[in-house]
Amino acid sequence: MKKGLVILGIVFVVFGCAQKQETKEIKTEVPFTWKAANIYFLLTDRFNNGDTSNDLNFNRTKETAVLRGFKGGDLKGITQKINEGYFTDLGINAIWMTPIVEQIQDGTDEGTGVTYGFHGYWTRDWTALDPNFGTAKDLKNLVDTAHKNGIRILLDAVINHTGPVTDIDTAWPSDWVRTEPQCTYDNYANTTACTLVKNLPDIRTESNEAVELPPQLVEKWQSEGRYDQEVAELDAFFNRTGYPRAPRFYIMKWLTDYIAEFGIDGYRVDTVKHTEESVWEEFRKECDYAFAEWKKNNKDEVLDGTNFYLVGEVYNYHIQSGRNYDFGDKVVDYFNNSFDALINFNLKYKNNRTLEETYAAYDSILNTKLKGHGTLNYLTSHDDGQPFDKAREKPYETASRLLLAPGASQVYYGDELARTLIVEGTKGDATLRSFMDWDAVQNNTETKKILWHWQRLGKFRSKHPAIGAGRHKMITNVDGYVFSRTYAENDYHDTVIVGLNLSKGEKNIDVSSKFKDGDKLHDAYSGQSAVVTNGKISITSDADIVLLERS
Repeated sequence: MKKGLVILGIVFVVFGCAQKQETKEIKTEVPFTWKAANIYFLLTDRFNNGDTSNDLNFNRTKETAVLRGFKGGDLKGITQKINEGYFTDLGINAIWMTPIVEQIQDGTDEGTGVTYGFHGYWTRDWTALDPNFGTAKDLKNLVDTAHKNGIRILLDAVINHTGPVTDIDTAWPSDWVRTEPQCTYDNYANTTACTLVKNLPDIRTESNEAVELPPQLVEKWQSEGRYDQEVAELDAFFNRTGYPRAPRFYIMKWLTDYIAEFGIDGYRVDTVKHTEESVWEEFRKECDYAFAEWKKNNKDEVLDGTNFYLVGEVYNYHIQSGRNYDFGDKVVDYFNNSFDALINFNLKYKNNRTLEETYAAYDSILNTKLKGHGTLNYLTSHDDGQPFDKAREKPYETASRLLLAPGASQVYYGDELARTLIVEGTKGDATLRSFMDWDAVQNNTETKKILWHWQRLGKFRSKHPAIGAGRHKMITNVDGYVFSRTYAENDYHDTVIVGLNLSKGEKNIDVSSKFKDGDKLHDAYSGQSAVVTNGKISITSDADIVLLERS
């Protein structure tokens, strides 16, 4: 695979030394850390249609069930919104998109109506982009544009399975995949050595036996005139690594090509617990190698010294589990030589916990059991039928709860608009996947207000790593909830005080634990400035949240 191929509420902030208030302010460029990243997760097909000429491919013309067909979103559409500053205005510093590799050509009907692979998880060819999403040139332009705007790119890695079998899309050879039994999820073996659902062939990731290329790929590559090139690259990969030509290593080679060729910054890894944990240690090694190669060959394009990022989806993993996931008969540590973070399925649950109980617990775990690693919090997602606020009745609370939580944040596309998650006529997770409502962004007054709130919090979060990566300490929960976060890394120091649910109108907050008299602070939420007097700051606004930083 080569580039040239066309492949088918109060927040107070101060920069300075946290240990000595009298120390002169240190002004340095805000460092990026994945531990505090603000990641925007979007379905490539559902975000923005930048090129209507690629909307129909492979004769995908069957009538589908509601929201189960391709809708036109593509790489050009994402790039367009980067150029317009949409992500920058939201404080987004990383974008994760659903898989963009070539999908099965036909649709399936497994009880939910005809469905095409618009979501990207039904792979036909890992070495090619699906033309509905765009071309290699489009991907390169997206990554380059994102990097120029200080935004990192995550792709989505699937090693666990191929796409379903259809009349057009035949099953891969039996030494590559199993088509039964279906997983029962009651122990380790019944979660890994099985198919996730009916008609989703499972890659034999446990096998170390050498296999030949699937005849489907051989025929396809020959017809596209790139068979010899692909085989030569595979030969070079296996000669370099010494790996057996087992199924998982082919896929690792194909996935890491996107790192070495395009300079993507990370992978969100799908269905992690359904594959042997050793696979992810091997994948980590190859991702790091490919990223180092890209940096070596593209020195002028390297953003900084940040390492390649791997975040895993271990379905139903909670941060309280620390490093371990318990299958019942086996406990696995997915952080061991593999993942930087796992997606945290816990934040969406209130369980009668206060925010302080949640934030304090997260802080404790991130600095003990998970020290050196991170977590990725979310409140809504593409396949979670029990989001935090499915009816979208609390968009302001959703923003505060997510964007002020310790750890990295995952904004699901449309969270910032209160995009509906209840669509009439849908079945299953299709209801979570409506097209982005750009008209509401332009013309709906309430949507604009919600978006403004998300923008203020998001930009503040991205500017201050203390929010996601700093140490947490409650100051008071009387007449509002106020806490501090402090982050220090090398010569960089970032201290914040956060207050929520404050009275509207005049607010007098004791900030003496982090600020000294005479410090001038600017409220990024209302635009006001004030001076600390007698250890307190006074801000008058109609909001119950104020965002302050040293003027």
